[in-house]
Amino acid sequence: MTSKIALVTGGGTGLGKAMARALIADGYSVTLAGRRADVLDAAAAELGPQAHAIPADVTNPQSVAALFEGIVSRHGRLDLLVNNAGVVAPVVPFEDIDFGDWQRIVAANLTGVFLCMQAAFRVMKAQSPKGGRIINNGSVSAATPRPLSGPYTATKHGVTGLTKSGALDGRPYDIAVGQINIGNASTAMTGFIEAGALQADGRLAAEPTIDAADVARAVAYMASLPLTANVLEMTVMATKMPLVGRG
Repeated sequence: MTSKIALVTGGGTGLGKAMARALIADGYSVTLAGRRADVLDAAAAELGPQAHAIPADVTNPQSVAALFEGIVSRHGRLDLLVNNAGVVAPVVPFEDIDFGDWQRIVAANLTGVFLCMQAAFRVMKAQSPKGGRIINNGSVSAATPRPLSGPYTATKHGVTGLTKSGALDGRPYDIAVGQINIGNASTAMTGFIEAGALQADGRLAAEPTIDAADVARAVAYMASLPLTANVLEMTVMATKMPLVGRG
């Protein structure tokens, strides 16, 4: 085996594709997972022979099980899981949050992370040599919310809980679990930030962004560490975004 094996969820576009590109440059073979087969196939073709696409819905336990079975069948092991898949929430007052939106956001951003971590634990504990690394996309909303973002913020706080619990429970099995908290990466999903994001004082204001490749390099660094070392949390953000301070 000449390369380590990675899985990037939400790997067909944006941050996920950028992460996959950086990992491939570092010698990984990367499986791209997501719901849209055509998007995944196009991304895999763009990234080259070390990229492989498996359509999957991370909110569905059976789909997640099939995804991990496919990786083990093809490669024999899994060294790295990057839990990147997620959705954004409608910007509405707390009392107007639709229950269906709540369920959809929790399923994609929190349940999906749990299911993939659970499947990765099973594989990493059983393989030889045992162990591996899991990197969760937490977002800076894991610590500091935007206005009118209750469901999204709740899920990202939950991801921090899963990260820390996974880091603790993975210790005996050489499973290192960490989290990257991303602030204002420029992707199709986050285009509103450059157009005008709601501020805590009620204003709409354009905010600085960073390139997805900047985030991808940080993920590649985390992945490059030996399993005896772990970045528990890393924040990568636009230097001038109004996160730190009083607005």
